[in-house]
Amino acid sequence: MSSTGDKVKGATNEAVGKVKQGVGKATDSTKLQVEGKVQEKKGEAQQAVGKAKDAVKKAVDKS
Repeated sequence: MSSTGDKVKGATNEAVGKVKQGVGKATDSTKLQVEGKVQEKKGEAQQAVGKAKDAVKKAVDKS
């Protein structure tokens, strides 16, 4: 996956995770809140991978 793809997918997962957490709080569903938090963290990690790929590409391009 490209760095852009990683960042977009990560942002999507992060947003969906936050929505799940909100719905979980509204419905008093601990399970949904936990799933949302896990998905949010997964999204953050995916975005970090995309940013790392960008940094490596920039470093290689400068060489």
